[in-house]
Amino acid sequence: MFYVYAISSIKRSYIYVGLTHNVIRRFWQHNKGCEKTTKPYCPFILIFSVELETRQIARETEKYYKSTVGKRKLKEKLNQQLNLQN
Repeated sequence: MFYVYAISSIKRSYIYVGLTHNVIRRFWQHNKGCEKTTKPYCPFILIFSVELETRQIARETEKYYKSTVGKRKLKEKLNQQLNLQN
């Protein structure tokens, strides 16, 4: 199984979308600053993750969420999560 996930920086306006076999491990790596791409934006919250059967489907889903339309949907999800917390 493959997972597509999205994380958002708590301190800055930054959303990262990735693909992995293990969402918990990757989320931990991002928050510990182990990843060069996301290190300057730590710490993160998980916006969403979805389990997909094949790498090809996961890659297509990842590409979608990295697009303008996909990022817009992620921002909506983030705003919904933040509104539920308040």
